Amino acid sequence: MLHKSILGFKCLTLMLTDGKSQTFLDVSFHGEEGKVPGKKQGLTAKEQSMRFSREHTVETAKSRIEDYWKKKTDKLLEMIRRAISNGIRFDYLLVDSWFTNTQLVKFIQSHRIGCHLLGMVKMGNTLYHTEFGDITAKQIAARLKKEKRVSKSNLLHCVYCHIDATLSGRPVRLFFCKRGRKGEWNGLLTTDRSLDFLTAYRKYQMRWAVEVGYHECKGFLGLGKCQSRNFNAQIASTTITLIQYNILSIVKRYHSYETIGELFNCAVGGAVELSVTEKIWDVLLKAIFAVADKFSIYAPDVLKAIIDADEDLMQLMKLNVKLREAS
Repeated sequence: MLHKSILGFKCLTLMLTDGKSQTFLDVSFHGEEGKVPGKKQGLTAKEQSMRFSREHTVETAKSRIEDYWKKKTDKLLEMIRRAISNGIRFDYLLVDSWFTNTQLVKFIQSHRIGCHLLGMVKMGNTLYHTEFGDITAKQIAARLKKEKRVSKSNLLHCVYCHIDATLSGRPVRLFFCKRGRKGEWNGLLTTDRSLDFLTAYRKYQMRWAVEVGYHECKGFLGLGKCQSRNFNAQIASTTITLIQYNILSIVKRYHSYETIGELFNCAVGGAVELSVTEKIWDVLLKAIFAVADKFSIYAPDVLKAIIDADEDLMQLMKLNVKLREAS
């Protein structure tokens, strides 16, 4: 035991969502060497020699190593190509600021499948060609504010602005928004110049489905809990977990729109709901029999007349009969 943190591997996934259900399409693992010279992944040469290893064929080992150390931005392009070649179509590719770059913009615009890129941008040193010249995202936001081309959204409680620009000769539209006077500007980039800010904001919100998917996989399906030292086992464990999530996501789509956790609790929750239904039916029966007895009326006739006149009571009676038969 080293009793210290070391650099492990990161999981990169590609997900398809329509805002209601999510499906993981692809996954890969990536390592980081670290910034300390001579200590790959934070380990000394002696510590690296002590790590678990197993024999592989030359071809398998080479492919695994190349994938492991491949840049995540390059791997994303490979994932998208694989998805497209398998017939997957999408309207927008939603990414965070880590992946939004010139290479991805060119890639999306070169594929004629009717899709667009919509991603966060870093307020860094990347230059965009605008009507104000070649300036950075932060300079664009400041210039638009100075020109009083900023609007306010009471719905989202923010101020926003947009501008059409080009990135390495590719046409894009940039959106900027911030909350509060002292808030920082955040940027969105899209290759779809027909989008307005509110529409772009709502569409980009769907990317949160990835974070929700991770949370549910970790909380309910044990993602990342595999303790095997064998890298193949780690890959297998993650793959099985994501397949489980996809199956449960399909079930959830046709069952309810609650969280995956609710799906696991449906048996318990269902039992509670059914017992409540039984109690309601018993109360109704007692009331009907009390009224019938008070006015000297045959109770079954009263019950039949009420049920025949109300479709909801008819359904409640049928459900209660099924419950009693099942019990």
